[in-house]
Amino acid sequence: MTLTNFVYSALAVLCAGLIAFTMTPPVRVLAFRIGAVDIPLDQRRMHKKPIPRIGGLAIFFGFTASTMIFCNPTKELFAIWLGGFVLVALGIFDDVFRLPAMLKFVVQIGAAVIAVVNGVVIDHISIGGNYVMFGVWRIPITILWIVGLTNAINLIDGLDGLAAGVCGIGCASMLAVSLFLPQATEISVLVAALGGACLGFLPFNINPAKIFMGDSGSLLLGYVLSTASVLGLFKMYTLVAFAVPVLTLALPLTDTVFAVVRRVSRGESPFHADRGHIHHRLL
Repeated sequence: MTLTNFVYSALAVLCAGLIAFTMTPPVRVLAFRIGAVDIPLDQRRMHKKPIPRIGGLAIFFGFTASTMIFCNPTKELFAIWLGGFVLVALGIFDDVFRLPAMLKFVVQIGAAVIAVVNGVVIDHISIGGNYVMFGVWRIPITILWIVGLTNAINLIDGLDGLAAGVCGIGCASMLAVSLFLPQATEISVLVAALGGACLGFLPFNINPAKIFMGDSGSLLLGYVLSTASVLGLFKMYTLVAFAVPVLTLALPLTDTVFAVVRRVSRGESPFHADRGHIHHRLL
């Protein structure tokens, strides 16, 4: 770990957190004005009164501004900014107009393709110094990982502070590992900025929430976490570096697998909402 990398990561957390915290109140006002409000019309909802739900826009502002300041402008980073912007826009439209699930899925694949064509690809993993090459499968594997994790974070966004908290923990875990891996210096600042944006948003999102991140936030978090893990930790030579992005995100990934199996076994669409998630069962 270098002192410069540590300082840049700390400054990225602080900058992203302050911007997200500052931007959340005006985003909350905007949500009410454009009708991006979650009204509890069914039993699946945990809240009892209308709550604005485009808080992800504040997270996007914090993350993007911080990475623009503290990260080197590579083509991979531009791809993350562009793909993140596409998903935030998709989430805002969905929070206002309730878009069809298939349309959202297609746009998520498009965002994953943006990352892939700009070099965000899992072409191999390194375990104990041994390289496992994916060859022609590298592109579908990468798209599956990005889209899968993006949806996983979206699915666990069902309780106040849950998605932001889980992603904050995931970012902290990845940051802790990347700070001690010289090959992952850029990734440490990237995940630090995302974690800081989550921290800045959390005071408004913990129970009782004043605003939800909505799809604009959950899709962004899943997208950045997935692409960051592809760029950094998946390609490191130590086993712990490979395990960290999988283990720290095990909760949303497991919940997603169970949700798909549960719904398909009932003859329902995998996108059909229900109260069978892990956080619902814990309640």
